[in-house]
Amino acid sequence: MSRAEHAGVVVRVATGDEIADAGAVTAQAYAADHLLAADDEYADELRDAATRARTATLLVAVLPGDERDGEVVVGTITLAPHGSPYAEVSHPGEHELRMLAVAPEARRHGVAEALLFAALREAVAAGTTRVVLSTLDAMHAAHRLYERLGFVAEPARDWSPGRDKLLHVQAWTPPEGPGAEREVATWPPARVVEVDGWRVGLSGGMTRRANSVLPVAAPRDLGAAVERVEALYAAERQPAVFRIGRGARPAGLAALLDARGYRVATQTDVLVRPLDELPAVPSRGEAVVAADAPDAAWLAVWSGEKAPLAARRPGPEAAVPDASPVDAGSGSVDAGFVDAVLTAPRALYLTAHDDAGPVGVVRAAFVDDWVGLSCLAVNGRARRRGIGRTLTLRALRAAAEQGARRAFLQVEVENTAAATLYARLGFLPAERYHYRQRR
Repeated sequence: MSRAEHAGVVVRVATGDEIADAGAVTAQAYAADHLLAADDEYADELRDAATRARTATLLVAVLPGDERDGEVVVGTITLAPHGSPYAEVSHPGEHELRMLAVAPEARRHGVAEALLFAALREAVAAGTTRVVLSTLDAMHAAHRLYERLGFVAEPARDWSPGRDKLLHVQAWTPPEGPGAEREVATWPPARVVEVDGWRVGLSGGMTRRANSVLPVAAPRDLGAAVERVEALYAAERQPAVFRIGRGARPAGLAALLDARGYRVATQTDVLVRPLDELPAVPSRGEAVVAADAPDAAWLAVWSGEKAPLAARRPGPEAAVPDASPVDAGSGSVDAGFVDAVLTAPRALYLTAHDDAGPVGVVRAAFVDDWVGLSCLAVNGRARRRGIGRTLTLRALRAAAEQGARRAFLQVEVENTAAATLYARLGFLPAERYHYRQRR
């Protein structure tokens, strides 16, 4: 399920009563924009969100309501694969955006942007080659949004559904990602064991990213390879965890893991952006200092601002989310983990300070011409001051000065606040992967 949050708006796949609400909002929005006459038969299709939910991906934007009404649907968009009833101009391999609608009272609050960004993330997760949409000349605000997200006009595909209307086609191509091996290089396991072409990361349970299998080859005996992996993790008193993404091999790995009792633990989007034309860094009261190694203050902010996590012990709960330290609530980080994982690649460690002390940190690790950002954390007393944005932009600028040309970061699908920040800083989705973990 995709979620994104802009100014309190949450976007997700529609379920239950949200489906009918999406149909009502669509018809309302089209009528408000004078795109629908009172007796237009198309209104029935707009209201029929149930069919869209069955044959495509129906996303809704919701705002929190009061205790009586609960959440309120204020926008919707449909992501249709080629060949579905709602795909009008897409080619094989492409996905098409249809029926973007925002309730009139909810406009100018980033709802359309949130819907579009969430739809692009879902399209990338589905393996799309491109995302296309049709738009009218008069939709100037929408055109600016499409341009900001990287859509380009394809005039050769313009078309007319009737004699008095011309629709212009725009297309978005997913950017190239760094690839799993570069991502792992910026957060390397303390120890790697090769199992018939697979790379088994072992780091004593400190973060899933450093304690998971990178299946980059097809073993000669798939079942035997999985059993060897499970034995390695059992010896470490850790659950077996596999990273499953676009390059995972062999193709039947996920099905085999499911049959052995694995479950999907977390889903993560890889977002990327070039390092040219970076936004200006806001001028605030915090001072930002960069260093080649994390000091005690940096480690304290990073570990102390993560949600409390399970301490190392046998069982599925022992593996913890990407880039989050074990036992974070205590503010402590294992020294061996710092040496073997956190500081193994060349990296910069940025710390923001205000008059009361350190308030935020971020890490920028280098591999080839890429920089990978991680460990963004802001002290609770300093939230909603734009410190996360400032740290991210300072890290990007520092990385560009050291020769990096492209940046990537990984954000869990459910981390709505982070997705919002990164979308507004020009990051775009390149890939989605997930972890399958032994129950």
